[in-house]
Amino acid sequence: MPRVQNFIGSSLAFMDAVERASRAAPLNRPVLVIGERGTGKELIAERLHHLSSRWAGPLVTMNCAALPENLIEAELFGHEAGAFTGAAKTRKGRFEEADGGTLFLDELATLSSPAQDRLLRAVEYGEITRIGASKPVKVDVRIVAATNEHLPKLVDEGRFRADLLDRLSFEVVTLPPLRLRAGDVPLLAEHFGRRMASELEWGGWPGFSAEAKLALERHPWPGNVRELRNVVERAVYRWDEPEKPIAAIQFDPFSSPWALGQAASQTPQIASEGAEENVAAPVASEQRLPSHVTSDFRAAVTSFERAILEEALKANRFNQRATAAALSLSYDQLRHALKRHKLMDSEPA
Repeated sequence: MPRVQNFIGSSLAFMDAVERASRAAPLNRPVLVIGERGTGKELIAERLHHLSSRWAGPLVTMNCAALPENLIEAELFGHEAGAFTGAAKTRKGRFEEADGGTLFLDELATLSSPAQDRLLRAVEYGEITRIGASKPVKVDVRIVAATNEHLPKLVDEGRFRADLLDRLSFEVVTLPPLRLRAGDVPLLAEHFGRRMASELEWGGWPGFSAEAKLALERHPWPGNVRELRNVVERAVYRWDEPEKPIAAIQFDPFSSPWALGQAASQTPQIASEGAEENVAAPVASEQRLPSHVTSDFRAAVTSFERAILEEALKANRFNQRATAAALSLSYDQLRHALKRHKLMDSEPA
């Protein structure tokens, strides 16, 4: 069953890109899709295919960066038996597999110079030659290619063929990054949140707290829609109170006081209900040390740790998730510490 496309957004920049792809789809011409990682380049390629006259044909995808350089040509154009070590039998390449349909080349800029030469011939003449073969094979393929690189700059640097770029750039669809798609973050967050809540079989969708919404909108989203989906789905599955709005958002899943090779981040990663800002209220970084000398080290440490927990709970209005964020602890780590100090039943005074 084909994957259902989800084009969610109402920003002018995003809708313009989708409209440009829709207009180019019926034409049997190459299209370049440009955008940062996670902006939805593969979804645009699917749209170009399914809205074209080739919709009943195959849509074949190849990530050019996923293969070693010495295998890319064999993967694209196929090979004859015995063409190289390990080629035990004849194999069709992606071009032949896509005959009558669309070939989507992701990470186009990573293609080697020899692969670019052979790709240019395939685009110009509609034929490919398997590695080790002497006769070309005719193919009817529409090329859709994607990259997050600025190809004209690569041409100037001698890293990409100018004539190949000319052939592939009949139309160029540039996808805007999420940070420039005004108003689309709440729509996408609601969509991914509802979908995750349904997967977890929640009785309903509680939505996000005001502070969590603000944190989502303020985040720069370097990973774009893919990052947003991960952040939202992670927040939903970690939330233990499905009847209440989700108030905890962790943007960096690697944030930990025990992070390998670096000190833990001092910036809280969680938006919490009841906080004045979009992050949890931090605990004072400098705690007052006991001024007297004690003969019982363990008891002093235990007492000091309990005092820190009590102060953090009060500072964050006894919201355990906010307290965990302020102390750079995970939610489970905080609850373990509260149990150890018999503070689990602490209530606001």
